Amino acid sequence: MDRTPTRPDAKPWTFLTNHARVLIQIARDPDLRVREVAQEIGITERAAQLIINDLEEADYLTRTRVGRRNTYTINAHRPFRYPTEANHDVEDLIDLFADRGTP
Repeated sequence: MDRTPTRPDAKPWTFLTNHARVLIQIARDPDLRVREVAQEIGITERAAQLIINDLEEADYLTRTRVGRRNTYTINAHRPFRYPTEANHDVEDLIDLFADRGTP
């Protein structure tokens, strides 16, 4: 069933933030370049870099330099930031969307 907005003035929206999408993309492939992450999500490279910085500062991921590239490690046991979801780890989100969960 198509749930596309029918009103001409209706703005599209989604349930997942770009921060969640970046985290999921990196979980799928920790060796992606920032440019590739941005292209997959449909945001600018600058926006992707800022989100990666946010996630790193909040300890949701760790960036490691390997030669001229970065590789990322997800700290999946970190809780969601919003108080009503803080009893869940981001691993739940990653398992649901990153195709690495148990069948």
